[in-house]
Amino acid sequence: MSRACRILQVIEITAIGAALTGCATSHPAVPPHPTATAAPAGPLPAMAPSPITAGASIDSTDGFTDAAGNLRPEILAYAREVSARRDIPLAAVSSLLRDARYSAAAVRLTTPSHERIRRSWVTYRARFVDPIRIRDGISFWKTHKQALDDSASLYGVPPSILVAIIGVETVYGRQTGNFRVLDVLTTLGFRNPDTARPQRSAMFRNQLADLIELDREKKVDARTLTGSYAGAIGLPQFMPSSLMRYAVDGNHDGIIDVRTEPADAIASVANYLRQHGWIQGLPVFAPVELPGDAGALATTGLQPDRDWQRLQAAGARVREYATPGKWTAYPLGVVDLVDEPRNLDEYRVATPNFFAITQYNHSYFYAASVADLAQAIADRMGYGGPNR
Repeated sequence: MSRACRILQVIEITAIGAALTGCATSHPAVPPHPTATAAPAGPLPAMAPSPITAGASIDSTDGFTDAAGNLRPEILAYAREVSARRDIPLAAVSSLLRDARYSAAAVRLTTPSHERIRRSWVTYRARFVDPIRIRDGISFWKTHKQALDDSASLYGVPPSILVAIIGVETVYGRQTGNFRVLDVLTTLGFRNPDTARPQRSAMFRNQLADLIELDREKKVDARTLTGSYAGAIGLPQFMPSSLMRYAVDGNHDGIIDVRTEPADAIASVANYLRQHGWIQGLPVFAPVELPGDAGALATTGLQPDRDWQRLQAAGARVREYATPGKWTAYPLGVVDLVDEPRNLDEYRVATPNFFAITQYNHSYFYAASVADLAQAIADRMGYGGPNR
Protein backbone atom coordinates (compact mmCIF):
# COMPACT_ATOMS: atom_id res chain seq x y z
CA MET A 1 0.00 0.00 0.00
CA SER A 2 1.97 1.25 -1.15
CA ARG A 3 1.52 -2.47 -0.71
CA ALA A 4 5.16 -3.22 -1.22
CA CYS A 5 4.99 -6.08 1.21
CA ARG A 6 2.85 -8.18 -1.11
CA ILE A 7 5.50 -10.79 -1.73
CA LEU A 8 3.54 -13.84 -2.84
CA GLN A 9 1.53 -12.71 -5.83
CA VAL A 10 0.46 -14.81 -8.74
CA ILE A 11 1.11 -11.87 -11.03
CA GLU A 12 3.57 -9.14 -10.18
CA ILE A 13 4.15 -6.06 -12.31
CA THR A 14 7.87 -5.30 -12.46
CA ALA A 15 10.08 -2.73 -14.15
CA ILE A 16 7.21 -0.28 -13.93
CA GLY A 17 9.27 2.78 -14.58
CA ALA A 18 10.77 1.37 -17.76
CA ALA A 19 7.40 0.21 -19.00
CA LEU A 20 5.82 3.60 -18.55
CA THR A 21 8.75 5.34 -20.19
CA GLY A 22 8.37 3.05 -23.16
CA CYS A 23 4.69 3.89 -23.46
CA ALA A 24 5.39 7.59 -23.20
CA THR A 25 7.93 7.50 -26.01
CA SER A 26 5.90 5.38 -28.40
CA HIS A 27 2.42 6.90 -28.04
CA PRO A 28 0.94 10.39 -27.85
CA ALA A 29 0.53 11.74 -24.35
CA VAL A 30 -2.74 10.89 -22.64
CA PRO A 31 -4.69 14.05 -21.87
CA PRO A 32 -4.88 15.10 -18.22
CA HIS A 33 -7.87 14.11 -16.15
CA PRO A 34 -10.84 16.41 -16.51
CA THR A 35 -12.30 17.80 -13.35
CA ALA A 36 -14.05 14.96 -11.55
CA THR A 37 -17.40 15.08 -9.87
CA ALA A 38 -15.65 14.96 -6.56
CA ALA A 39 -16.66 13.62 -3.23
CA PRO A 40 -15.10 15.44 -0.29
CA ALA A 41 -11.45 14.51 -0.31
CA GLY A 42 -11.31 13.33 3.29
CA PRO A 43 -8.23 13.69 5.48
CA LEU A 44 -4.97 14.37 3.71
CA PRO A 45 -2.26 11.76 4.29
CA ALA A 46 0.58 12.58 6.62
CA MET A 47 3.84 13.52 4.95
CA ALA A 48 5.99 10.46 4.32
CA PRO A 49 9.02 10.55 6.63
CA SER A 50 12.53 10.54 5.24
CA PRO A 51 13.77 7.00 4.55
CA ILE A 52 16.13 5.37 7.02
CA THR A 53 19.46 4.60 5.36
CA ALA A 54 21.35 2.93 8.22
CA GLY A 55 21.33 -0.81 8.75
CA ALA A 56 21.83 -3.74 6.42
CA SER A 57 20.39 -7.18 5.86
CA ILE A 58 22.73 -10.14 6.31
CA ASP A 59 22.22 -13.82 5.61
CA SER A 60 22.06 -15.10 9.16
CA THR A 61 19.67 -16.66 11.62
CA ASP A 62 21.32 -14.92 14.55
CA GLY A 63 19.24 -12.73 16.79
CA PHE A 64 19.54 -8.98 16.99
CA THR A 65 21.58 -8.75 20.18
CA ASP A 66 24.91 -10.17 21.27
CA ALA A 67 25.51 -12.48 24.23
CA ALA A 68 25.52 -9.51 26.58
CA GLY A 69 22.11 -8.34 25.35
CA ASN A 70 23.45 -5.35 23.40
CA LEU A 71 22.20 -4.54 19.92
CA ARG A 72 24.47 -5.77 17.17
CA PRO A 73 26.40 -2.98 15.38
CA GLU A 74 24.26 -2.76 12.22
CA ILE A 75 21.10 -2.61 14.29
CA LEU A 76 22.51 -0.08 16.75
CA ALA A 77 23.40 2.20 13.81
CA TYR A 78 19.83 1.84 12.59
CA ALA A 79 18.43 2.59 16.06
CA ARG A 80 20.47 5.78 16.26
CA GLU A 81 19.19 7.02 12.91
CA VAL A 82 15.57 6.20 13.77
CA SER A 83 15.99 8.04 17.06
CA ALA A 84 17.41 11.12 15.34
CA ARG A 85 15.05 11.24 12.36
CA ARG A 86 11.86 10.38 14.23
CA ASP A 87 12.67 12.33 17.40
CA ILE A 88 12.31 9.27 19.62
CA PRO A 89 14.65 8.66 22.57
CA LEU A 90 17.35 6.15 21.66
CA ALA A 91 16.56 4.16 24.79
CA ALA A 92 12.98 3.64 23.61
CA VAL A 93 14.04 2.56 20.12
CA SER A 94 16.72 0.23 21.46
CA SER A 95 14.38 -1.31 23.99
CA LEU A 96 11.92 -2.34 21.29
CA LEU A 97 14.63 -3.72 19.02
CA ARG A 98 16.11 -5.77 21.85
CA ASP A 99 12.69 -7.38 22.27
CA ALA A 100 12.51 -8.47 18.62
CA ARG A 101 12.98 -12.16 17.85
CA TYR A 102 14.14 -13.80 14.63
CA SER A 103 11.21 -15.32 12.69
CA ALA A 104 12.23 -18.25 10.51
CA ALA A 105 8.62 -18.61 9.38
CA ALA A 106 8.53 -15.06 8.02
CA VAL A 107 11.67 -15.73 6.00
CA ARG A 108 10.31 -19.00 4.65
CA LEU A 109 6.92 -17.59 3.71
CA THR A 110 8.25 -14.49 1.97
CA THR A 111 11.02 -16.19 0.02
CA PRO A 112 9.95 -16.45 -3.64
CA SER A 113 10.05 -19.84 -5.30
CA HIS A 114 12.84 -20.29 -7.83
CA GLU A 115 10.38 -22.11 -10.03
CA ARG A 116 8.48 -19.84 -12.38
CA ILE A 117 4.77 -19.89 -11.62
CA ARG A 118 2.52 -20.09 -14.65
CA ARG A 119 0.09 -17.24 -14.31
CA SER A 120 -3.56 -18.25 -14.29
CA TRP A 121 -6.29 -15.64 -14.06
CA VAL A 122 -8.96 -18.35 -13.97
CA THR A 123 -7.36 -20.04 -10.95
CA TYR A 124 -6.63 -16.77 -9.16
CA ARG A 125 -10.16 -15.45 -9.65
CA ALA A 126 -11.73 -18.67 -8.39
CA ARG A 127 -9.70 -18.38 -5.20
CA PHE A 128 -11.14 -14.98 -4.27
CA VAL A 129 -14.47 -14.65 -6.09
CA ASP A 130 -15.80 -17.67 -4.28
CA PRO A 131 -19.13 -18.57 -2.66
CA ILE A 132 -17.83 -18.01 0.89
CA ARG A 133 -16.59 -14.49 0.21
CA ILE A 134 -19.79 -13.63 -1.64
CA ARG A 135 -22.03 -15.01 1.11
CA ASP A 136 -20.03 -13.50 3.96
CA GLY A 137 -19.62 -10.25 2.04
CA ILE A 138 -23.38 -9.85 1.92
CA SER A 139 -23.52 -10.44 5.68
CA PHE A 140 -20.67 -7.98 6.32
CA TRP A 141 -22.39 -5.35 4.17
CA LYS A 142 -25.72 -5.76 5.97
CA THR A 143 -24.05 -5.63 9.38
CA HIS A 144 -21.97 -2.54 8.60
CA LYS A 145 -24.30 -0.83 6.14
CA GLN A 146 -24.21 2.55 7.87
CA ALA A 147 -20.41 2.67 8.00
CA LEU A 148 -20.18 1.60 4.36
CA ASP A 149 -22.73 4.16 3.20
CA ASP A 150 -21.05 6.90 5.23
CA SER A 151 -17.64 6.13 3.74
CA ALA A 152 -19.09 5.89 0.23
CA SER A 153 -20.62 9.33 0.69
CA LEU A 154 -17.46 10.90 2.13
CA TYR A 155 -14.83 9.34 -0.13
CA GLY A 156 -16.81 8.46 -3.25
CA VAL A 157 -15.85 4.77 -3.19
CA PRO A 158 -18.76 2.31 -3.67
CA PRO A 159 -19.61 0.08 -0.69
CA SER A 160 -19.03 -3.04 -2.78
CA ILE A 161 -15.37 -2.16 -3.40
CA LEU A 162 -14.76 -1.57 0.31
CA VAL A 163 -16.41 -4.88 1.19
CA ALA A 164 -14.51 -6.73 -1.52
CA ILE A 165 -11.07 -5.47 -0.51
CA ILE A 166 -11.63 -6.50 3.11
CA GLY A 167 -12.99 -9.82 1.85
CA VAL A 168 -10.02 -10.54 -0.38
CA GLU A 169 -7.52 -9.41 2.24
CA THR A 170 -8.78 -11.16 5.37
CA VAL A 171 -12.18 -12.80 4.67
CA TYR A 172 -13.80 -9.94 6.60
CA GLY A 173 -11.38 -10.06 9.49
CA ARG A 174 -11.13 -13.81 10.01
CA GLN A 175 -7.57 -14.16 8.69
CA THR A 176 -5.52 -11.21 9.93
CA GLY A 177 -2.41 -13.18 10.89
CA ASN A 178 -0.84 -14.17 14.21
CA PHE A 179 2.79 -13.16 13.62
CA ARG A 180 4.24 -10.53 15.92
CA VAL A 181 4.79 -7.59 13.59
CA LEU A 182 7.90 -6.44 15.46
CA ASP A 183 9.57 -9.81 14.87
CA VAL A 184 8.56 -9.98 11.21
CA LEU A 185 9.74 -6.50 10.23
CA THR A 186 13.03 -6.78 12.12
CA THR A 187 13.75 -10.19 10.59
CA LEU A 188 12.88 -9.19 7.03
CA GLY A 189 14.74 -5.92 7.39
CA PHE A 190 17.97 -7.31 8.86
CA ARG A 191 18.16 -11.08 8.29
CA ASN A 192 16.78 -11.78 4.83
CA PRO A 193 18.90 -10.19 2.06
CA ASP A 194 17.70 -10.28 -1.52
CA THR A 195 20.51 -9.47 -3.93
CA ALA A 196 18.08 -9.17 -6.84
CA ARG A 197 15.95 -6.66 -4.93
CA PRO A 198 18.07 -4.89 -2.30
CA GLN A 199 15.37 -2.26 -1.86
CA ARG A 200 13.13 -4.94 -0.35
CA SER A 201 15.04 -5.15 2.93
CA ALA A 202 15.25 -1.36 3.07
CA MET A 203 11.48 -1.19 2.71
CA PHE A 204 11.01 -3.47 5.71
CA ARG A 205 13.44 -1.38 7.76
CA ASN A 206 11.41 1.72 6.97
CA GLN A 207 8.21 -0.08 7.92
CA LEU A 208 9.89 -1.03 11.20
CA ALA A 209 10.72 2.63 11.83
CA ASP A 210 7.06 3.50 11.25
CA LEU A 211 6.03 0.78 13.70
CA ILE A 212 8.41 2.19 16.31
CA GLU A 213 6.94 5.65 15.78
CA LEU A 214 3.38 4.36 16.06
CA ASP A 215 4.34 2.65 19.31
CA ARG A 216 5.88 5.86 20.64
CA GLU A 217 2.66 7.73 19.81
CA LYS A 218 0.71 4.99 21.63
CA LYS A 219 -1.31 4.21 18.51
CA VAL A 220 -0.22 0.57 18.71
CA ASP A 221 1.63 -1.62 21.18
CA ALA A 222 4.53 -2.92 19.11
CA ARG A 223 5.31 -5.64 21.65
CA THR A 224 1.93 -7.31 21.22
CA LEU A 225 0.72 -6.23 17.78
CA THR A 226 0.15 -9.17 15.44
CA GLY A 227 -0.35 -9.35 11.70
CA SER A 228 0.62 -11.24 8.58
CA TYR A 229 3.95 -12.91 7.87
CA ALA A 230 4.92 -9.75 5.95
CA GLY A 231 3.85 -7.35 8.70
CA ALA A 232 0.42 -6.28 7.43
CA ILE A 233 -2.14 -5.35 10.07
CA GLY A 234 -5.85 -5.68 10.67
CA LEU A 235 -8.92 -6.16 8.48
CA PRO A 236 -7.45 -4.14 5.58
CA GLN A 237 -3.91 -5.52 6.02
CA PHE A 238 -2.29 -2.11 6.27
CA MET A 239 1.47 -1.92 6.62
CA PRO A 240 2.68 0.50 9.34
CA SER A 241 3.32 3.23 6.74
CA SER A 242 -0.28 3.05 5.54
CA LEU A 243 -1.50 2.93 9.12
CA MET A 244 0.36 6.19 9.74
CA ARG A 245 -0.76 7.96 6.58
CA TYR A 246 -4.20 6.67 5.62
CA ALA A 247 -5.95 5.11 8.62
CA VAL A 248 -8.88 7.18 9.87
CA ASP A 249 -11.41 7.14 12.69
CA GLY A 250 -14.51 5.82 10.97
CA ASN A 251 -16.75 5.59 14.03
CA HIS A 252 -15.59 8.93 15.51
CA ASP A 253 -14.71 7.52 18.91
CA GLY A 254 -11.30 9.20 18.98
CA ILE A 255 -9.40 5.94 18.42
CA ILE A 256 -8.22 4.45 15.13
CA ASP A 257 -8.33 0.67 15.29
CA VAL A 258 -8.30 -1.22 11.98
CA ARG A 259 -7.78 -4.51 13.82
CA THR A 260 -11.07 -4.85 15.69
CA GLU A 261 -13.25 -1.93 14.57
CA PRO A 262 -14.81 -2.53 11.13
CA ALA A 263 -15.96 1.09 10.76
CA ASP A 264 -12.37 2.28 11.07
CA ALA A 265 -11.16 -0.35 8.60
CA ILE A 266 -13.87 0.55 6.09
CA ALA A 267 -13.17 4.28 6.25
CA SER A 268 -9.42 3.69 6.08
CA VAL A 269 -9.69 1.61 2.91
CA ALA A 270 -11.91 4.28 1.36
CA ASN A 271 -9.45 7.02 2.32
CA TYR A 272 -6.54 5.02 0.92
CA LEU A 273 -8.24 4.55 -2.44
CA ARG A 274 -9.32 8.16 -2.61
CA GLN A 275 -5.79 9.36 -1.92
CA HIS A 276 -4.49 7.01 -4.61
CA GLY A 277 -6.66 8.35 -7.40
CA TRP A 278 -10.16 6.95 -7.01
CA ILE A 279 -12.65 9.09 -8.95
CA GLN A 280 -16.26 9.16 -7.83
CA GLY A 281 -18.72 7.97 -10.43
CA LEU A 282 -16.30 6.13 -12.71
CA PRO A 283 -16.68 2.39 -13.23
CA VAL A 284 -13.71 0.12 -12.61
CA PHE A 285 -14.11 -1.35 -16.09
CA ALA A 286 -15.53 0.49 -19.08
CA PRO A 287 -18.22 -1.34 -21.13
CA VAL A 288 -16.05 -1.70 -24.22
CA GLU A 289 -15.72 -4.41 -26.84
CA LEU A 290 -12.14 -4.60 -28.07
CA PRO A 291 -10.92 -5.62 -31.52
CA GLY A 292 -9.47 -9.06 -32.16
CA ASP A 293 -5.90 -7.84 -31.86
CA ALA A 294 -6.46 -6.35 -28.40
CA GLY A 295 -3.08 -7.60 -27.24
CA ALA A 296 -1.42 -4.87 -29.28
CA LEU A 297 -3.23 -2.30 -27.12
CA ALA A 298 -2.36 -3.86 -23.76
CA THR A 299 -1.06 -1.72 -20.93
CA THR A 300 2.02 -2.96 -19.08
CA GLY A 301 2.31 -0.69 -16.06
CA LEU A 302 0.28 0.62 -13.16
CA GLN A 303 -1.02 3.75 -14.86
CA PRO A 304 -3.59 4.11 -17.65
CA ASP A 305 -1.81 4.94 -20.91
CA ARG A 306 -4.55 5.08 -23.55
CA ASP A 307 -7.44 7.39 -24.38
CA TRP A 308 -10.87 6.60 -25.75
CA GLN A 309 -10.28 8.32 -29.07
CA ARG A 310 -7.24 6.20 -29.78
CA LEU A 311 -8.98 3.01 -28.71
CA GLN A 312 -11.87 3.83 -31.03
CA ALA A 313 -9.45 4.40 -33.88
CA ALA A 314 -8.02 0.93 -33.20
CA GLY A 315 -11.47 -0.65 -33.48
CA ALA A 316 -12.86 -0.54 -29.92
CA ARG A 317 -16.53 0.27 -29.47
CA VAL A 318 -19.04 0.63 -26.68
CA ARG A 319 -20.83 -2.62 -26.03
CA GLU A 320 -24.34 -3.12 -27.28
CA TYR A 321 -26.96 -1.79 -24.84
CA ALA A 322 -24.30 0.26 -23.02
CA THR A 323 -23.84 4.00 -23.38
CA PRO A 324 -20.67 6.08 -23.28
CA GLY A 325 -20.14 7.59 -19.86
CA LYS A 326 -17.80 10.15 -18.42
CA TRP A 327 -15.12 7.46 -18.46
CA THR A 328 -14.56 8.37 -22.13
CA ALA A 329 -12.91 11.61 -20.98
CA TYR A 330 -10.36 9.88 -18.73
CA PRO A 331 -7.15 7.94 -19.39
CA LEU A 332 -7.81 4.24 -19.86
CA GLY A 333 -5.79 1.05 -19.88
CA VAL A 334 -6.24 -2.27 -21.64
CA VAL A 335 -5.38 -4.95 -19.10
CA ASP A 336 -4.48 -8.50 -20.04
CA LEU A 337 -5.74 -11.11 -17.59
CA VAL A 338 -3.62 -13.96 -18.86
CA ASP A 339 -4.14 -17.66 -18.26
CA GLU A 340 -0.94 -19.39 -19.34
CA PRO A 341 -1.96 -23.01 -18.61
CA ARG A 342 -5.03 -22.58 -20.83
CA ASN A 343 -3.30 -20.31 -23.35
CA LEU A 344 -6.02 -17.69 -22.88
CA ASP A 345 -6.05 -13.92 -22.57
CA GLU A 346 -8.99 -11.90 -21.26
CA TYR A 347 -8.72 -8.21 -22.10
CA ARG A 348 -10.64 -5.50 -20.28
CA VAL A 349 -10.66 -1.72 -20.55
CA ALA A 350 -9.79 -0.30 -17.15
CA THR A 351 -10.42 3.21 -15.84
CA PRO A 352 -8.31 5.14 -13.31
CA ASN A 353 -10.31 3.41 -10.56
CA PHE A 354 -8.88 0.03 -11.55
CA PHE A 355 -5.40 1.49 -11.29
CA ALA A 356 -6.25 2.99 -7.88
CA ILE A 357 -6.90 -0.57 -6.68
CA THR A 358 -3.52 -1.66 -8.07
CA GLN A 359 -1.91 0.81 -5.67
CA TYR A 360 -3.32 -1.34 -2.86
CA ASN A 361 -1.70 -4.40 -4.40
CA HIS A 362 0.46 -4.13 -7.51
CA SER A 363 -1.34 -6.87 -9.41
CA TYR A 364 -3.85 -6.82 -12.25
CA PHE A 365 -5.21 -10.13 -10.99
CA TYR A 366 -5.78 -8.64 -7.54
CA ALA A 367 -7.57 -5.53 -8.80
CA ALA A 368 -9.76 -7.48 -11.21
CA SER A 369 -10.69 -9.99 -8.49
CA VAL A 370 -11.67 -7.15 -6.15
CA ALA A 371 -13.86 -5.66 -8.88
CA ASP A 372 -15.48 -8.99 -9.76
CA LEU A 373 -16.13 -9.88 -6.12
CA ALA A 374 -17.57 -6.40 -5.59
CA GLN A 375 -19.89 -6.85 -8.56
CA ALA A 376 -21.06 -10.28 -7.39
CA ILE A 377 -21.89 -8.96 -3.92
CA ALA A 378 -23.50 -5.75 -5.20
CA ASP A 379 -25.72 -7.72 -7.58
CA ARG A 380 -27.20 -9.47 -4.56
CA MET A 381 -27.45 -6.28 -2.48
CA GLY A 382 -29.08 -4.31 -5.28
CA TYR A 383 -26.89 -1.19 -5.16
CA GLY A 384 -23.37 0.14 -4.77
CA GLY A 385 -21.73 -1.79 -7.60
CA PRO A 386 -18.26 -1.03 -8.94
CA ASN A 387 -19.30 -0.44 -12.55
CA ARG A 388 -22.31 1.80 -12.18
